[in-house]
Amino acid sequence: MSSILIVEDDEGIAMGLEDDLRLDGYDVAVARDGEDGVRRAREHTFDLIVLDLMLPRKDGYQVCRELRHAGIATPIIMLTARTQDAEKVLGLEMGADDYITKPFNPMELRARIKAVLRRTAGQLRRVYTFGDIEVDFRRCQVRRAGTVVDISSLEFKLLTAFIEQRGRVLSRDELLDAAWGRDVHVTDRAVDNHVVGLRRKIESDPAEPRFIISVRGMGYRFDG
Repeated sequence: MSSILIVEDDEGIAMGLEDDLRLDGYDVAVARDGEDGVRRAREHTFDLIVLDLMLPRKDGYQVCRELRHAGIATPIIMLTARTQDAEKVLGLEMGADDYITKPFNPMELRARIKAVLRRTAGQLRRVYTFGDIEVDFRRCQVRRAGTVVDISSLEFKLLTAFIEQRGRVLSRDELLDAAWGRDVHVTDRAVDNHVVGLRRKIESDPAEPRFIISVRGMGYRFDG
């Protein structure tokens, strides 16, 4: 049975989500503000967190950032009433794995929960090594020669996509879907900029990359 923490201050929404998810067979806990959400996530192990953006005491961005800085890699689906792409990108940058905009269809949320749990189930139990780099999927952490690398959530998602599809050329559209999601509209240049940033952190010589290889007119290939 997967366990889910709901962090939502609206009593009606929280109760509705709790009832729906329990009927689906999940073990559910509810926190009504950001501080309680952080406390519960730090004290107990959950398989997924459904996190509202607008919360009392600490908002969803703060909660997400604190958990990731504490090394807690529990997948997070953010609930937001905001529809601007910039707000969605910020949530992803803070460490959210997915987002859904209010008002939402409960069936869609349940489908997204299942998708995120499937996607992260294998990641949370392994460390991948290449060169002097260790990628710890449980902690969402990258270490280089034993030293922790300061890596953003989007860079980590890109690196995860490369590792999962190593040896295969990934188009910019595929990398956009993997890191930003299908409903966020950012340019190909944003992908290139994040790849450049990622190379600076994992390549000995970013100008002559050994691991993330550019394939002209097609995208990038990971040879780790």
